Amino acid sequence: MRKILLIDDEVKLRTLLARILSLEGFDVLQASDCKSALKKLEQTDFDVVLCDVKLPDGNGVELTKKIKEQYPLLEVILLTAYGNIPDGVQAIKNGAFDYITKGDDNNKVIPLTYRAIEKVDLARKVQQLQKQLGERYSFDRIIAKSKSVQHVIEVAKKVAVTDTTVLLTGETGTGKEVFAQSIHQASQRSKQSFVAINCSAFSRELLESEMFGHKAGAFTGATKDQKGLFDEAHNGTMFLDEIGEMSLSLQAKLLRILETGEFIRVGETKPTKVNVRVIAATNRDLRREIELGNFREDLFYRISAFHIQLPPLRERVVDIEPLARGFLAISALKTNKKIKKISQEYIEALKHHEWKGNIRELKNVIERSVILCDDELLPEHLPIELQTASIQSGKVLSAFELASAEKLHIQKVLNYTNGNKTKTAELLGIALTTLYRKLSEYGLE
Repeated sequence: MRKILLIDDEVKLRTLLARILSLEGFDVLQASDCKSALKKLEQTDFDVVLCDVKLPDGNGVELTKKIKEQYPLLEVILLTAYGNIPDGVQAIKNGAFDYITKGDDNNKVIPLTYRAIEKVDLARKVQQLQKQLGERYSFDRIIAKSKSVQHVIEVAKKVAVTDTTVLLTGETGTGKEVFAQSIHQASQRSKQSFVAINCSAFSRELLESEMFGHKAGAFTGATKDQKGLFDEAHNGTMFLDEIGEMSLSLQAKLLRILETGEFIRVGETKPTKVNVRVIAATNRDLRREIELGNFREDLFYRISAFHIQLPPLRERVVDIEPLARGFLAISALKTNKKIKKISQEYIEALKHHEWKGNIRELKNVIERSVILCDDELLPEHLPIELQTASIQSGKVLSAFELASAEKLHIQKVLNYTNGNKTKTAELLGIALTTLYRKLSEYGLE
């Protein structure tokens, strides 16, 4: 039941209004002055406060300011016997939801209360989403048993609390956007927007329009004014992924934003001012790109004010198993499967793979395995190139592993011949009857 606090020193009017609100299904508590109202607010979680402007020990307009400072999600509707414009203006400035006159506006009380509750519900949902987002992108959620990643996290935490521009480098799939999100969530801008754009996903013209916006008529198809992503990121964080793909002309515009906080929309001449923190990422060697004339040296020094290099997955093998188990839980939930077990052979195969696609590739492999699996992740659920990983590692194989290697080799040749057993036997150099026996033995029929 929704809780309403009604504050008024006129007993008859307060009792009448409380009765009306109760008939609407609200749980109404009453207070006759500021002191008792503040005490009730400490004891109970309210949704809306209905408050008289003139109270024995204070003023409702000033009380509104105190309430909003302590309980920002709570909405206050002010009631006055003699409405005046200065009080109304100050009430709204202090955070009041509305300011109405007793008697004249009595019919507005119930609709206003419902509207105030809608605003409260929306604010609480936003707060909950922000909390979930903060938890999701917290540094604590990054799996880091390896010392190299633990060091990266410690460094990232230190720069997060500043407004310094950050450059994240590393191979594709190493988690650069995850770190960018975590830096944003740990910063003072966490309640503002985190806006991400992949610079390699657009042509030069489209990327310029997306980033900076445009004026109607600036180019064919520009039928109306449009704000850019830097506008959306105002007071928040802008993440520029694959910045090494950005054209030199756009690099110049980005440099101006970093130096002056200003940019010019496509088709305009007047600059727009923004306050944005920039986090950039690339898998390219930007120093090499500078030598080739593809990247501005002055921009490089601007964006690399704080440089963080993310290690590839093959250099953090100790993290592979916990990452795999984490992705298993996510994929099992997505596919509605109750799979919790991973065989040690499966884990060993993962550890011997090169992971050129890094964490992103690992996630895709686990998702594929979950689709094929019903109970426990086994080597047979891996792609062929991962199934043979332990064989290619050059270690001495046990009798069990030799059998596994033979099974994998037969499966690979079968795949090559599209299931043609006669051709498979020929390529393996064994009799067809021997092949059928081995197929039965290994459950490959």
